[in-house]
Amino acid sequence: MPTALVILAAGQGTRMQSERPKVLHQIGGAPLIAHAILSGATLAPDRIVVVTGHGAAEVEAAVTTFDPDAICIRQAEQLGTGHAVLQAAPALEGFEGDVIVLYGDTPFIRPETLHAMLEARKTHDIVFLGFEAADPGRYGRMRMQGDRLLRIVEAADATEEDLAISFCNSGLLAGDAATLMGLLARVKTDNEAGEYYLTDLPALATAEGLSATAIACPEAETLGINTRAELAGAEALFQAGKRAEMLDAGVTLIAPETVHFAYDTHIGRDALVEPHVVFGPGVTVETGAHIRAFSHLEGAHLGADTVVGPYARLRPGTELGNGARIGNFVEVKAARIGEGAKVNHLSYIGDAELGADANIGAGTITCNYDGVMKHRTTIGAGAFIGSNTLLVAPVTVGAEAFTATGSVITEDVPDQAMALARARQVNKPGLAAKLMARLKAIKAGKKEP
Repeated sequence: MPTALVILAAGQGTRMQSERPKVLHQIGGAPLIAHAILSGATLAPDRIVVVTGHGAAEVEAAVTTFDPDAICIRQAEQLGTGHAVLQAAPALEGFEGDVIVLYGDTPFIRPETLHAMLEARKTHDIVFLGFEAADPGRYGRMRMQGDRLLRIVEAADATEEDLAISFCNSGLLAGDAATLMGLLARVKTDNEAGEYYLTDLPALATAEGLSATAIACPEAETLGINTRAELAGAEALFQAGKRAEMLDAGVTLIAPETVHFAYDTHIGRDALVEPHVVFGPGVTVETGAHIRAFSHLEGAHLGADTVVGPYARLRPGTELGNGARIGNFVEVKAARIGEGAKVNHLSYIGDAELGADANIGAGTITCNYDGVMKHRTTIGAGAFIGSNTLLVAPVTVGAEAFTATGSVITEDVPDQAMALARARQVNKPGLAAKLMARLKAIKAGKKEP
């Protein structure tokens, strides 16, 4: 059966104390709304509808980044969760299938849970997601009779009997699109907040002879983010999960608690990651690679058996061929480093291409920016770039060519040629002693009596 997602992302999130919409705060290098999209995407939905409100333009831009086909609908007034889902009705017109309602600030819902909700839909008209709460507190209680969900009671309206229930509402639900919209059209605002609540649906469904149920998932999976402290706690949970995932996949982490991953980090088996390495989004590491301490990687692909760091920075567009070496205090950006090539010390390689087995000396800089545009540097296979060379792009150094230490290379260097581009050294006998004496005299003359 076709499936659609409706993701609620209109709230302001005042407790975050932020000008930024709550769903744009990040976990693992991706905004909260992206985690909801990526989780739901495992169902291969036919439609994704995101309901936006506060900071709508910013939220919609983030949504488009992760799913260009998602439909964004704006909720001008925030009148409750039921009202928010109703805003999706025009985007679901003519849709015949199941709708799953997700929340943009609930990042840990597993694909397995969503599949379980759809499985329960085979025997029930409406399916809610619940959890056994360690501290039910403010959560809505789910009153069950066997496998039937009779009603959801908000904590503020609960009786003593209701408050004794520990099975609580996560807010997520699934139902046939037509049935769901039909029930929502009958939700009233006769509550303390004067809002349209999704929690009214089980009672409405029962009254109409429909079947509602609730399935359970772990409480941690339903964690919603409302404060900075909760965001920090969620980040810690995310990182713990990714570290465990890496270890299970055959990656060696010398000090796992010090390594930070992004939502999409992929590392092959038998790779070794030393302490205090940070992975930004878009990093793929092949088998056998060695990433040394205090390195920062983002938007980079590392081939098999590469070595990076310590204290290296790989920026977006970096591609390391198998066996390449990037050493300490080296920065690489938008560059292809060929197989076996080495950039071992204190260098910047940007907008460049290095051939196989090229060797870049310490202090080398590709001067890629003229103040307006970026230009590329090409270094051939087996070339040797002397220490403290400046390569003023656009420029090409041919295969097996050399540049002398301290050169400023502004013209192409042919294959197997050696380029020297520096001023001739001139020694002035005795001038250093004379200059020092003069400077000391000037300094003494400036002292106050």
